[in-house]
Amino acid sequence: MPSASDVVAILKANQITHVRLYDADAHMLKALANSGIEVMVGITNGEVLGIGESPAAAAAWINKNVASYVPSTNITAIAVGNEVLTSIPNAAAVLVPAMNYLHKALVSSNLNFQVKVSTPQSMDVIPKPFPPSTATFSSTWNSTIYQLLQFLKNTNSYYMLNAYPYHGYTTGNGIFPIDYALFRPLPSVKQIVDPNTLSHYNSMFDAMVDATYYAIDTFNISGIPIIVTETGWPWLGGANEPDATVENAETFNNNLIRRVLNDSGPPSQPTIPINTYIYELFNEDKKAGPLSKRNWGVFFTNGTAVYTLGLSTSNRITGNSSVTFCAAKQNADSAKLQEGLNWACGQGGANCTPIQQGHPCYLPNTYQNHASYAYNDYYQKMHSTGGTCDFDGTATTTTVDPSYGSCIFTGSSNSSTSGGIFPPVAFGPISPQGGSSSLSFETSKAQSLLSSAFLALILL
Repeated sequence: MPSASDVVAILKANQITHVRLYDADAHMLKALANSGIEVMVGITNGEVLGIGESPAAAAAWINKNVASYVPSTNITAIAVGNEVLTSIPNAAAVLVPAMNYLHKALVSSNLNFQVKVSTPQSMDVIPKPFPPSTATFSSTWNSTIYQLLQFLKNTNSYYMLNAYPYHGYTTGNGIFPIDYALFRPLPSVKQIVDPNTLSHYNSMFDAMVDATYYAIDTFNISGIPIIVTETGWPWLGGANEPDATVENAETFNNNLIRRVLNDSGPPSQPTIPINTYIYELFNEDKKAGPLSKRNWGVFFTNGTAVYTLGLSTSNRITGNSSVTFCAAKQNADSAKLQEGLNWACGQGGANCTPIQQGHPCYLPNTYQNHASYAYNDYYQKMHSTGGTCDFDGTATTTTVDPSYGSCIFTGSSNSSTSGGIFPPVAFGPISPQGGSSSLSFETSKAQSLLSSAFLALILL
């Protein structure tokens, strides 16, 4: 794994503005200081019981992991455990008490308006999510869910939902088409409609979120927004996991981003954006279970992207730029990229100062990123007199502006405040109750988030 400082450098280079940590790792919290990045810290499942039984333990946790870092580190939320009700049901009785104790400790530190407390739950707490209009929480958890919703309402917090169309599709016995899980358009004869409300659902993601809103409504409690604290798609699986592919992962996450960034909600709550965390930043290569469980990351640990991912509301997502850029191809051979980079910066006459250490385009420090900048600079200067964008098959033209952060590619008309494309990539965080939506990412070391509308990233 990259060091904490390297992780923050990657986040900043790619304009990732929100991060979720599954724990409260001191190295990450220190490295995030003065970065401006919003941070969600996590209480591990192993800590929930102790905190739920002791107000003193809750106060000590807040003092150690929150109060001692703010305001330098911009901590804005605490996730209490992860899928506690379905993964450690013996802790259900103390889950809401733990949240109450933590909130009271925040009040004592005068941090309760800045830092919100909630707890992510899986879709498994809703046994029959379709049709959404009849969805209810499992009666097993009625008392706990009611206490949880009252807490969220009283503290102006939000319901955290882990929603995975990948799991919904692969365990659905073919009931729903894969296009529905991947946000692809459905033919008119295969539209997914709630028979009670006649609402059309264009994606399983929307249906999952709406099912949760309807389940909350059965308790006659309103005004609690939902944020999706985990979603994503694996890009590699075993022989019996044919849907875990790079193509499907790229399709799902890019379509998810477009969906979230339109700032609308599901059919029952059209004006409430679905702020979302994408799982995950890096693979978790030591995780037990099927091969797919280890391959959800969107970045390799050297900072290169597994596949192209557009995270911006600028024309980089829609590709409607009037300028043609030259960029290195995804998965191009490293040796050929090095040769192309050397030629562009040498005989080709490209200005390669911006990709030198200490300059705006140095990070991510990869052949692909550096070659993209050099190739484009050469192409912008020379294409009018016959210069091409090929570089021994390692380059391609695109109307998607590859600029990111303060790294502005030659020919770009965008400012340094706009987002980017993998590589480079731009992420953002989840804004719990803001007016725009968010996306986030998870990593196996420090799970983080990001937003633009927010785009978010998760680090373990």
